[in-house]
Amino acid sequence: MKKILLIEDNQEIRENIAEILSLANYEILEAENGKIGVDLAKKELPDLIICDIMMPQLDGYGVLHLLSGNTTTSAIPFIFLTAKSEKEDFRKGMNLGADDYLIKPFDDLELLDAVEMRLRKNEALKAGFKKNAEGLNEFIQEAKGQENLDKLTSDKQKLQRFKKKQPLFSEGNYPNALYFINSGKVKTYKSNEDGREYITNLYKDGDFIGYLDLIEEKAYRESAMVMEDSEIYVISKEDFFLLLHNNRLVANKFIKILSDNLAEREERLLKLAYNSVRKRVAEALLFVEKQYKTEGKEGTQVVISREDLASIVGASKETVIRTLADFKDERLIESQGSKITIINSEKLRRMRN
Repeated sequence: MKKILLIEDNQEIRENIAEILSLANYEILEAENGKIGVDLAKKELPDLIICDIMMPQLDGYGVLHLLSGNTTTSAIPFIFLTAKSEKEDFRKGMNLGADDYLIKPFDDLELLDAVEMRLRKNEALKAGFKKNAEGLNEFIQEAKGQENLDKLTSDKQKLQRFKKKQPLFSEGNYPNALYFINSGKVKTYKSNEDGREYITNLYKDGDFIGYLDLIEEKAYRESAMVMEDSEIYVISKEDFFLLLHNNRLVANKFIKILSDNLAEREERLLKLAYNSVRKRVAEALLFVEKQYKTEGKEGTQVVISREDLASIVGASKETVIRTLADFKDERLIESQGSKITIINSEKLRRMRN
């Protein structure tokens, strides 16, 4: 049973709304003012909040502001009740993160429709999404369905084709888009004063790229280049911030999607910074295997140039080639050109650890 918190100072209106929602099989929590409502929301974590705007002590705007700033309540869908219909009130509420409005007086059907729609969209946005073009489109369509997100059109979500070695963005430039890989491979890297390249991460189908600098509105701290012919969605900066700023649930969901691999990436970079060359090559091979592996007859296969592998390891190409030769002698891998077959992943993991 879905739990709804109703914050309304008018007892007659509050009891009438509570009765309608109870008949529709919702569990109702009632608060006669904003302060009690905030406390109840933090304690009970309802599935939806319906809140009057004009209340003594703490008005609806104050309630929404306090709940939006709390990590445990910030994603709860929020519907305002108001007797006012001026555009300024709508704009203020939406800027604060309200999900919907109900203008008094409203009938039973309007109330139930608004509640059902908001709960349904909330469940859809809570659900996971496939890490491919279909999943991205599903998420964008759900976001577009939120109030005030109708300008998020597919015109700016065009799928672009990039050739091998074509850059996506360069270190030092300012971001103006978010990138989503539909198919292909992309690397991010940093370069030192001598032009030597160090690969910071590898990306594949279903990954977003370039979001941290975009969120912080800072220059790129690394560069990105396509490793093979790829298809990539370029999501404009305006659309990205429209997603983040205009709906609390969308923002929370999007941030979770984007931050999935941050902890793992930091751990991997620390290992590559402090381990021996043998351990670093083992770590790099396992990382490439996880990102790009295909199944072969003898083991998992990865395709990566010796230059790129050396850039991940942070060692010279010659050093990496010698280490790979040792691994081959030890029957950890087989190699042919840029194709490496990992035939003993377990021993590589033990070596890495």
